[in-house]
Amino acid sequence: FCFVDRKKDIVKSGGENVSSVKVESCILACEGVANVGVIGLPHSHWGEAVTAIVSRKPDVQLEAQAIIDHCKMTLGGFETPKRVIILDQLPMTATGKIKKHLLRKEYADLFDGVEK
Repeated sequence: FCFVDRKKDIVKSGGENVSSVKVESCILACEGVANVGVIGLPHSHWGEAVTAIVSRKPDVQLEAQAIIDHCKMTLGGFETPKRVIILDQLPMTATGKIKKHLLRKEYADLFDGVEK
């Protein structure tokens, strides 16, 4: 038995379990990324779609596709985010943790009507 991630930090996408911590570590290696929260959002085909919400460092331009391309070189295809959203900052708790429940609520309908 090996504890890898909290149950709520596992995204179930296309029958695969994806560790949000693993995907977050990959994205944090991208230049200009300040912080990232990886969540699973409802998707008609995949069950949940791996989605990265990224905050950028000040005065840095980030491209969502560049982050996805970086993930494709490092992670398995099922682990690569289907979508990357770039924000100036992420919602945080007083203890410095990302409020992923707010991100899930805010972007819950992101993949509505998307087939693949």
